Amino acid sequence: MNHTSDRKSLSLTGSVALGTGVMIGAGIFALVGQVGELAGGWMPWAFLAGAVVVLFSTYSYIRYSATNPSSGGIAMLLKAAYGPGVVAGSFSLFMYVSMILAESLLGRTFGTYLLRAFDVSDPGIWVPVLAVLAIASAAAVNLVGNRLVERSAMITAAVKIGGIAALAIAGILATGVGSLSRLVDAGDRTPPDHGWAGFLAAVALTILAYKGFTTITNHGADLRRPERNLGRSILISIALCTVLYLLIVVAVSGSLSVPQIVEARDYALAEAAAPLFGPWGVRLTVIVAVVATLSGLIASLFSVSKLYDMLRDMGQAPGLPGREGHQSLYITAGLAILMAAFFDLSRIAALGAILYLTMDIAIHLGVIRRLRDEVDATVWIPCVAIVLDLAVLVPFAALKAGSDPLTIALTAGVALAIFAAQWVTVRRRGDDDREGDEHEHAGA
Repeated sequence: MNHTSDRKSLSLTGSVALGTGVMIGAGIFALVGQVGELAGGWMPWAFLAGAVVVLFSTYSYIRYSATNPSSGGIAMLLKAAYGPGVVAGSFSLFMYVSMILAESLLGRTFGTYLLRAFDVSDPGIWVPVLAVLAIASAAAVNLVGNRLVERSAMITAAVKIGGIAALAIAGILATGVGSLSRLVDAGDRTPPDHGWAGFLAAVALTILAYKGFTTITNHGADLRRPERNLGRSILISIALCTVLYLLIVVAVSGSLSVPQIVEARDYALAEAAAPLFGPWGVRLTVIVAVVATLSGLIASLFSVSKLYDMLRDMGQAPGLPGREGHQSLYITAGLAILMAAFFDLSRIAALGAILYLTMDIAIHLGVIRRLRDEVDATVWIPCVAIVLDLAVLVPFAALKAGSDPLTIALTAGVALAIFAAQWVTVRRRGDDDREGDEHEHAGA
C-alpha cells in the first residue's frame, strides 16, 4: 500500500468512532419514550434483548465483509447472494432508505432537544426546520473530506460517550445505586400493555439504536487491515453502546414513571434530568444530544453515501445529470431532508425498523443459501438471526397495523415502489446490454 492510501485509510479507532457516531444519536435520545410506551417497566431488558438480536445479526455481515472488504459492503453482499438483479437491488435500497430514515430521525431529534433548552412548549414547524438545517450542515462538513469526518467523529464520539456516561452514572447515584437492580429484578416493574407482544415490539425499536453497526461494513475500502479490524470495530461499537444504553435507561426509569416517560417520549432524557439535576442537568442533556445527533449525521452521511456510490456503480440506483463529484452525498442529504420535513419521529422509527429487519432477513438467507462456503459461515448462527428478527418484526408490524395503519401502508408503498423501480432498472439495463452486443456484432 502506498503512502497516499495510508493517509486516507481509517484506523480501528476511527472506524469505531464512526460506528458509535452513527449508533449513539437518535437511537437513545429519541427512542427511550417510544420503547417505554411498548415495554413498560421492562424497558432495560428490551435494550438488552435488542443487543442480543443484533449480535447474532452481525455474524453474516462480518463474515462477508472481512472476506470481501469494499465501500459498499451490504450492496456487494446482496449482489453476491442473489445476483445483480431485482432482489439484490431492492433489498440494498431497503437498507439505503432505512439509513436515510435514521438520518431524518437524527435531524428531528436535534431539533426536539435543542428546543428544550428554550423551554418551547409548542415547537410547531421549528422541529422540521432545525432538522433540515442540521442535515444540511452535516452534509457541508462531509464536503470537506474524509480526514475531517474521521477527526470530528473521534472528538465528538468522546464527548457524547463521556457526556452520556456522566449523565447515566450521576442519575444512578442520585436515585441510589440500588437502582441497578432494575436490570435483574422484575418485581416492581410496570408490565407492557400488550404483554409479550408489546415487549417484542419494543425490542424491534431498540434495534434502531444498534443498527448503525452496518455502516461499518461500508468502511472496508478505507479501513486498515479490514480482515481483522472490521469485525473488531463492529463488536467494540456494539459493546460500548450496550453499556451506555443500559446505564442511561436505568437512570431514566429511576427518575420518571412509565407514564411520564411516555408523555415526554420525544425528549425523555431531558425530562428525566430535570427532577434529578435541575435546569443545568437539562442544559447538559441538550448539549450532549446536540453533539450526538450532529456527529451522528456527519458519520452517517459519510457511510451511507459510500453505499449509494456502490449502488450507482452496480447500475442499481440513478445518478444526477452532469459531473459526478459529490452526487451520492447530495442525493442522500436531499432525501433525508425531505423525510425529516414531512415525517414525525414515531413514523420515521417504525418505517426504518420494518425496512431494516426485512433487509436483515434477506442478508441471512443469502448467506445460508449461496455464500456459506465462500465466507466459511457456520449456518446455525444466521438461522438463529432470522428467527430472532421474525420474533420481533411480526409483533411490531401487528401492533402498528392496529394503532397506526397508515405507517404500514406507507411501508408497503415504499417497498412496492422500490421493487417496481428495480424491475424497470434491471430490464432497461438488460436492453442496453443487448443493444451493445448487437452493435459489437454488427461492427465485427
